[in-house]
Amino acid sequence: MSSDPRHPPVPSLPAAEAPPAFPEHLRELVDAYLAELHFTTEPALAGLEEAMRYSLLAGGKRIRPVLALATAAAIGMPAEEVLPLAAALELIHTYSLIHDDLPAMDDDDMRRGRPTCHVAYGEDVAILAGDGLYAEAFAHLLGAQRGAPANLVRAAAELASATGVEGMVGGQYLDVEASAPAGAGGLRKIHELKTGRLIRASVECVLLIDGQQSSVTVASLSSFAAEIGVLFQIVDDILDVTGSDEALGKTSGSDERLGKRTYVTEFGLDGARELARLAHANASSALARAATRDPSQLQQITDFIARRSF
Repeated sequence: MSSDPRHPPVPSLPAAEAPPAFPEHLRELVDAYLAELHFTTEPALAGLEEAMRYSLLAGGKRIRPVLALATAAAIGMPAEEVLPLAAALELIHTYSLIHDDLPAMDDDDMRRGRPTCHVAYGEDVAILAGDGLYAEAFAHLLGAQRGAPANLVRAAAELASATGVEGMVGGQYLDVEASAPAGAGGLRKIHELKTGRLIRASVECVLLIDGQQSSVTVASLSSFAAEIGVLFQIVDDILDVTGSDEALGKTSGSDERLGKRTYVTEFGLDGARELARLAHANASSALARAATRDPSQLQQITDFIARRSF
């Protein structure tokens, strides 16, 4: 068992007694793994690591890493085998939240029920904490994830693309600059990149590491992942209007305050709910077409995203 704090030992997967509404046993596995992650042994850098872990370990749904574990289980891989990838996904997601919350972006004071990183540690440290999490995600993926070297490189390239100019960062730019085309297509483009691209990578990177699935399975799971990325954002937009600060763990109504385009502003609450219903149905249909060994946990996640209240 490794003593390197950058590569924590992989905990055993607990037995699930009954299928939960959400695969909580996978979330618990992710949380246990993340809790063992450390980024430095240098005393002078302890404050930076503290800020990184403050945001990383604040809780949350862990949708992206849980999707990775559930995808592995669906195609017959032990879920534990992709924990390093799952951790990398959550490091990147946490980095994006830290930067989203900054005064120059969404200017939010609360995240996951506690003060945002820049409120707790200052803007300068928060920016560096986000930068550090992004870099450490790739260091961890390439240093701790097992798999054929060529497959790991493909997965790392996909993750970089998913979070770059034609992925998450590009989607953020379209959002803050309001530069996407008008209409439903432009709105979907924003969120396919800003939110959906990393969710899609959570599935596709597992398939790349495995490297053994049929073209039908890969195409169907990619379609499934793209659809739940859009579903997640539609529900997020609905909750920003209907949810409470306590349930969401952040300030509700921020989209309206910032004048952002959302599925609610463009289609109304009823229209957004209908779009969510269609995205849920499309995702479930694509998952069925993938014909994986055990899609039950992926379906649980899909149903949870559609019904979530936080």
